[in-house]
Amino acid sequence: MRLLFRQRFFSWFDSYDIYDEEGNVLYVVKGQPSWGHCLKIYDAGGCEVGTVKEKVLTFLPKFELYLGDDYVGSISKEFTLLRPKYNIDCNGWHVEGDFLEWDYSVIGADGSLVAEISKQVLNWTDTYVIDVARPEDELCTLMFVLAVDAEKCS
Repeated sequence: MRLLFRQRFFSWFDSYDIYDEEGNVLYVVKGQPSWGHCLKIYDAGGCEVGTVKEKVLTFLPKFELYLGDDYVGSISKEFTLLRPKYNIDCNGWHVEGDFLEWDYSVIGADGSLVAEISKQVLNWTDTYVIDVARPEDELCTLMFVLAVDAEKCS
């Protein structure tokens, strides 16, 4: 399953639209005024389905993930010199990225590929292509991409 993730060009807070391959809106993400990033995820019907919230006053960026009101895990950046690395405390996943932080692979606890994320560089706004192996991992993968994008803006 492929998701196309585009940041809106004009918005006061982070706002994104997430499409399927046919151009149908699957999710809308709206930034909320808060201390640190707080991104609310809504499905196509306008119901809130998830939240990505930045923890403030941490040495390295850390984000908490919520499905509805339920805490499901966190994502934090590790200190590395050349290759960005993130810890995901969610589903036993781990993530590896390239030097420019534009391409990532999310690997499951069993070593299988959960998703591949790539950034398209020649666009006016942040645009990502997210290839998810299983539809049930779609929302958690989206939350990861939102956290990484917000971390780069911090």
